[in-house]
Amino acid sequence: METYYNPADLARFEEIGKNAPDLAKKFFDYYAAVFADGALTEREKSLIALAVAHAVQCPYCIDAYTRACLEKGSNLSEMTEAVHVANAIRGGASLVHGVQMRNIAEKISF
Repeated sequence: METYYNPADLARFEEIGKNAPDLAKKFFDYYAAVFADGALTEREKSLIALAVAHAVQCPYCIDAYTRACLEKGSNLSEMTEAVHVANAIRGGASLVHGVQMRNIAEKISF
């Protein structure tokens, strides 16, 4: 089935630098530094990235970080839990904005 998101395009990610190589280099250097071991392990960072990928709904990122999580030793239970954490935060963020709706509705209601 053909879709807008072609999984093969993920391998072409570095092509974003063709017309702006200096900016691409800065991005990829930063990206590599962010995902290197630090206070968090590469495995932990991959789980965070997987959860964020679901929150921002990036199929390329979901593909990349599913693979990264598995390669770094995460299991499906951990990955699923990370996705549920993202869902809880995303859902809670939507719900808490209901306070803004209530504030406006109460302000303009008679």
